[in-house]
Amino acid sequence: MAMYVQKGGADVAISDSELQNLVLEAVAKSGKDIKRMLILPPDHTRLNSCAGRITEIIYENYADKCHIDIMPALGTHSAMGDAQLELMFGKKIPKDKFLVHDWRNGVKSMGKASSEFLQELSGGKLDYEVNVEINKIVFDNYDLIISVGQVVPHEVVGMANYTKNLMVGIGGSDMINKSHFLGAVANLEKIMGHADSPVRKLFNYGVDTYLADLPIIYMQTVMARDNASGKMAMRGFFAGDGDSAFMAAAKLSVETNLELLDKPLKKVIVYLDPEEFKSTWLGNKSVYRTRMAIADDGDLIVLAPGLQEFGEDPEIDRLIRKYGYKGTPNTLKMVAENEDLRNNLGAAAHLIHGSSEGRFTITYCPGSKVSAEEIRSVGFEYGDLDEVMKKYDFANLKDGINTVNGEEIFYISNPALGLWALKSAFAE
Repeated sequence: MAMYVQKGGADVAISDSELQNLVLEAVAKSGKDIKRMLILPPDHTRLNSCAGRITEIIYENYADKCHIDIMPALGTHSAMGDAQLELMFGKKIPKDKFLVHDWRNGVKSMGKASSEFLQELSGGKLDYEVNVEINKIVFDNYDLIISVGQVVPHEVVGMANYTKNLMVGIGGSDMINKSHFLGAVANLEKIMGHADSPVRKLFNYGVDTYLADLPIIYMQTVMARDNASGKMAMRGFFAGDGDSAFMAAAKLSVETNLELLDKPLKKVIVYLDPEEFKSTWLGNKSVYRTRMAIADDGDLIVLAPGLQEFGEDPEIDRLIRKYGYKGTPNTLKMVAENEDLRNNLGAAAHLIHGSSEGRFTITYCPGSKVSAEEIRSVGFEYGDLDEVMKKYDFANLKDGINTVNGEEIFYISNPALGLWALKSAFAE
């Protein structure tokens, strides 16, 4: 297991030309005679990862040397349309190079993680076995498989990417559902921002046990907003064929993507970019990336102009509408009593992650495609988007602490970029 290339630091800003050199050096150091290549980047919901640009660099430099397929690691997300593909990957890659992952029907079962293992991982709370499933395409005689993505705090696994990109991004329903539920019962607050977690152990087991013979390398970025310019900067690029690249990226992500606070926040306003956040399935990053920082009886206001649905998948959308974000005890009760939710444990986990557990108020302010009645039906308060943006002088809000009409507001322009928590939660 080797680290091929690495560059990173809290004050580093990797330029596009530097990125091109790092990417091509990493491919060269794989040592493969490449006739067939598969690239596994995230979809447009990870737009800030720079994985789209990395994919474009690889394609531009290798398309005339070998056959290349690209399968966005959708997980349960909807397939990308042409506009989303161009937004993420540019316009130079032919659309027929992109393949669609079908998480319910396009996977191969490799084996199982035992119920005893899940008991161990969950501290005795779960005793089910998990099918290790992955898209069948990875067995189509590729000489090199490149998993691309961003390492950033994540509500299910602690830190995103690495083996998650395989086990969830192009994984099957059993692994997706049960791993998410494992993360939920293991307690989000104990997982987020940590490279090691029960769910990470499950993903690593699946890859190490059943995919060890595949020619997989990992290219991982660490991204952060530059305070001076307000634009995204690549703080790190790490590539290799094992966990060393991930661990180095995770360490840098802790340094650059965690904002640790001295005291709880009374009022938080989060903006969801309409190009990136069209569902509460994604938009609830505003909840679980901030709930470790919000005071009891505090307020979270979510500005969601692009909101048009609750779940990215029709069945998950139906389940969210049926059961709502009502907290852990209610969700566990509904799982026990209802087969449809029990068969979609990933949705159940999402309902837990998206709840404040009754500690603080969550007010969603959608655009015109979701009604006040719909918002309230899933357990949130409703706010009029235009009125709220006017009230809090949205055009002049800056990331961090603002004072508006004498009231202190903490503003976050993109919840996908980090994790906000109290220093006490990460004290040694």
